[in-house]
Amino acid sequence: MGSAGHEKTVSPLPGMLPTPDVQITDAGVDATLAAAVAIINPLLDVLWGTDPLGLKRRDDGVGWALNAADLPGTPAWDDMDADARIHWWVWRVGALNTVAVAFPGVLGILARRLPIQDLLGFVSQAIVLCAVARELGVTDQRPQVRMLAAVLCDRDLSVVVYQPSTDRRLVDIPHHPLGIVSAVWNLVGLFDAIGDEVGKRPQPRGPFRYLGLLPAVGAVAAYFGECGALARAAKMGRRWIERQSQT
Repeated sequence: MGSAGHEKTVSPLPGMLPTPDVQITDAGVDATLAAAVAIINPLLDVLWGTDPLGLKRRDDGVGWALNAADLPGTPAWDDMDADARIHWWVWRVGALNTVAVAFPGVLGILARRLPIQDLLGFVSQAIVLCAVARELGVTDQRPQVRMLAAVLCDRDLSVVVYQPSTDRRLVDIPHHPLGIVSAVWNLVGLFDAIGDEVGKRPQPRGPFRYLGLLPAVGAVAAYFGECGALARAAKMGRRWIERQSQT
């Protein structure tokens, strides 16, 4: 775990062009994750509440199909407990996000020389972790930030001096696909600023990583590996929240 005065020297693009070393402090990670949750929470609100035509509560065939898919805002969602809702975020939203995370795997070993896969994986895991936290009743930004730091960066931010006046306001995300894409892209840019921290996230198991070095089939291996890593991240986030509630 890091400390407030600890600095880690990293190179944002390891193995590629020579780049200056960047000093990333706990405070810097804290600021980046705080900005991220200010985007993620409104993004989750959009994903949860988007129903411009009022289809989710209808009794016709469309409403039945949405209800069968257990979409947030449907009667089926209302009947689900926290475990079922967390499973939905991991294996519906998270599994869909993982398609984008795994796509660079078509390049095989070349993908490992690029930072984009870890960046996309970090974004996907951060979104699902915040969703898990919300389903467990943790809606405040500070504990969400600390959870992301612990699970994804292996850092303890409880030692960072908290300054509420520097908090970023929640971002206003339009309720349409372009608004969602823009929000996710902004998250990619934010996390790119913390360099090698993104590589600390829960990673695919060894066999999937090795298969991911192969061209073409690497994307398939990366998908299943990333799904497993996402599920482990969600479990780690839940355990972190449970430990905090016991202190």
